[in-house]
Amino acid sequence: MSNALVFQTDFGLGDGAVSAMYGVANTVDPNLRIFDLTHDIPQYNIWEASYRLRQTINYWPEGTVFVSVVDPGVGSTRRSVIAKTSRNQFIITPDNGTLTHIKKVAGIKAVHVFDEKANKLPSAGESYTFYGRDIYAYTGARLAAGLIDFDVFGEAVPVESIVELPVIPAYRDGERVVGMIDVLDVRFGNLWTNIDHNLFHALDVTHGDRLEVTIRNDTRNVYKNTVVFARSFAAVAIGEPVIYINSLENVGVAINQGSFAKAYTIGTGSNWHIAFQKL
Repeated sequence: MSNALVFQTDFGLGDGAVSAMYGVANTVDPNLRIFDLTHDIPQYNIWEASYRLRQTINYWPEGTVFVSVVDPGVGSTRRSVIAKTSRNQFIITPDNGTLTHIKKVAGIKAVHVFDEKANKLPSAGESYTFYGRDIYAYTGARLAAGLIDFDVFGEAVPVESIVELPVIPAYRDGERVVGMIDVLDVRFGNLWTNIDHNLFHALDVTHGDRLEVTIRNDTRNVYKNTVVFARSFAAVAIGEPVIYINSLENVGVAINQGSFAKAYTIGTGSNWHIAFQKL
């Protein structure tokens, strides 16, 4: 039986782009099981594509093939790669930083660079702007269907050679822990940090404790307030902020039935810093 094939893009669903990728995969093997991670990555946002893979990949079985296409450099000299994770899953993607979180969190065992021209959908012709369909979906489908073998496909390169986006590790600073805002829980506006629950609990906090939360964008202070740490959102009144441990066991900040990100115009990435200090 073929392995699962999972697509992620910034294409949206407003036109036929994703459907065309499905069509290519079904033409390769009509028995493939195809799934969507998301197609709502903000346009060109490689950082978020990297994080959404990290958010999802551990819940998929060995052999799953992920195709992630957020590719502002489409048609340029950036490499096309297949990465094999520590759990024997595969990610086919442009080498533009999309593998950053997988390398740091999930682990990558091997990376192969492959020839785009030799592995392009034969019917694509002169088109050089839809590699999601013509190269990545096509190659991903062949890998998931067992028509190509990772071990002999492409050229092995050092894992250390892949492009990585800047990441600031979380750390403890005396009586506080400091990290960055990795991503938003998009639909609800919650902040997801890179501070894991073990580092957070080094402050000897329990549910009901109050902590000072400080958020900076580079050197500009954006938010400073005292917030309760609780098991979940309903532990506080509607409209009140809360600190919680999210589904990835990292620290999150939310407003019960509201959007923290919208209320305080919070963004994500390495220039967004957050600190928690027990009172």
